Amino acid sequence: MPYDLNPQPAPQHRPHRLAPRVRDRGGAGPTTAALTVLPAVMALAALTLAGCGGAGGPGAAPAPGNPEGAGATPSTAASGPSPTAGGDGAPAGRDVPAPSLDAKPAGPGGGPLAGKVVVIDPGHNPGNFRHPREISRLVDIGTNRKECDTTGTATDDGYTEAAFNLDVARRLRTLLEKQGATVRFTQDDDRPFGPCVDERARIGNRAAADAAVSIHADGSGSGNRGFHVIHPAPVERGAADTAKIVGPSRELAERIAGQFVRATGSAPAEYVGGGTGLHERGDLGGLNLSTVPKVFVECGNMRDAKDAALLKSSRWRQQAAQGIAEGISTYLRG
Repeated sequence: MPYDLNPQPAPQHRPHRLAPRVRDRGGAGPTTAALTVLPAVMALAALTLAGCGGAGGPGAAPAPGNPEGAGATPSTAASGPSPTAGGDGAPAGRDVPAPSLDAKPAGPGGGPLAGKVVVIDPGHNPGNFRHPREISRLVDIGTNRKECDTTGTATDDGYTEAAFNLDVARRLRTLLEKQGATVRFTQDDDRPFGPCVDERARIGNRAAADAAVSIHADGSGSGNRGFHVIHPAPVERGAADTAKIVGPSRELAERIAGQFVRATGSAPAEYVGGGTGLHERGDLGGLNLSTVPKVFVECGNMRDAKDAALLKSSRWRQQAAQGIAEGISTYLRG
């Protein structure tokens, strides 16, 4: 994704590996309950890190990508989805068993997630590139004002982040609905552009979502590989007050990160988050303005050829959706 050239620094915390650490749903702090991250998953993460570009890529690691974005976006992103990209020709992820969520759909009101509401935010409307004026207007994100939205990034051969995000989001919806959850989208390519980042937060708030997840792919430099999950920093300024969601959102991030490793075989990014798979930020309106637990999942780096090959694989996208779904499910089931 496009980088935020002037990110507002978030409070820095000592990074944590994907380890048992669960916070109270009220955000009061850690509880004694253990996070469901299997030792085998941790061993896999340790093995796969060695094969990633991550911090070992050429040059110093760049600033993290900006899911809401400021500044220029790749020219390929403005051309719309490539007609040949995103198919099954690219190699899939490592063959790692993923938790199966392919059970038959639960009946009305049935399933382990019955009564739970999940808001899925597919980052960057595919039509944004047609509306540069509308998406460039500034909106209030609590800490400052920021662009309504961006086009997102793209692979070198033109597979857009917007197309990727929407595909994974739709797969994720299917998996969660099979578990009985009520799923709502912020957009489903059913509007010309947007919604803006502030409206995306309001959609989750109005739905009183039990969890809100924004799907993205990063636009870091070539050689930087892996995924990370962004969770909100403590922010209290203007319209932003994340005090009540910092703890639950961190738990949601940890759950998703652990299951994403297991389902896809991808390693946590080394170029951001220190290899934890987690990254706390206080400069994103979608998080700052949320009143419900919310995270952003950066599934991989579209500007790295190896990660891009995975992101363009329909099989790998299904694995990514599986990992995110299982992370949400374990979080909601407690």
